[in-house]
Amino acid sequence: MSVNLTIEVCYALPHEQTLIQLELPQGATLRQAIDASGILARHPDIDLTKQKTGVFGRLKPLDAVLEDHDRVEIYRPLIVDPKVSRQRRVEKSRREGSVEGRKWLPKDSR
Repeated sequence: MSVNLTIEVCYALPHEQTLIQLELPQGATLRQAIDASGILARHPDIDLTKQKTGVFGRLKPLDAVLEDHDRVEIYRPLIVDPKVSRQRRVEKSRREGSVEGRKWLPKDSR
């Protein structure tokens, strides 16, 4: 078992991704990893009071203790609620002649 943890801190924008690898002592938290990475200085738009954080796609609080080879992720706020977006797609499909999101085909064309 190593003395230090190898951690990655990740923040992705639509056209750019920042991935910073660093070593931290055992027992380090998400917040400590974010602070040590310097990512807040590189991306001043990050607001940890509003944005969620996680490890490998799972939401975690800033005080969560990290394990070796974890990837700390800072998530951007959603522009559109996924439920609203899906409903809009279904409504559009129905207007175009589908039934419950599936295109309807006459029996003789199947």
